[in-house]
Amino acid sequence: MNLNFKTSNFYFASPDQKANTVSSSKQSIRVLIADDHPRSRRGLRALLATWPGVKVVGEAADGQEAVQLVETYHPDVVLMDANMPVMDGLEATRQIKEQWPQIKVILLTVYNGRRAEAVAAGIDVFLAKGCPIEVLYSAILPSP
Repeated sequence: MNLNFKTSNFYFASPDQKANTVSSSKQSIRVLIADDHPRSRRGLRALLATWPGVKVVGEAADGQEAVQLVETYHPDVVLMDANMPVMDGLEATRQIKEQWPQIKVILLTVYNGRRAEAVAAGIDVFLAKGCPIEVLYSAILPSP
């Protein structure tokens, strides 16, 4: 059964409907997760594993490791936490976007006050941690 989700003024197709878009390309969307909390990484990995056409290619515990793993795996999407040790997510985003501007970086954070700084760093999508999964799913998929 396909359900449609409506969040404020945004309309999102269900993951089943969106899966048709991804599976028709016959190539998975490669995702890198960057978060300093192991529980957050595990939760995101488990969630993404349930979505057809989405494959987690790596996990980073800090921004520096995220940049290194982007260089190694060349993901399509990076799910980036803002506050991490060694190098924060915004500096990691700057470095990623400088070298690989085609990679989509989605900032997942509990700190809404950093939106302007995130945009300046090159973030493609700014989402609050705990946002509806349909919103995250739609953000990961390529734009039509």
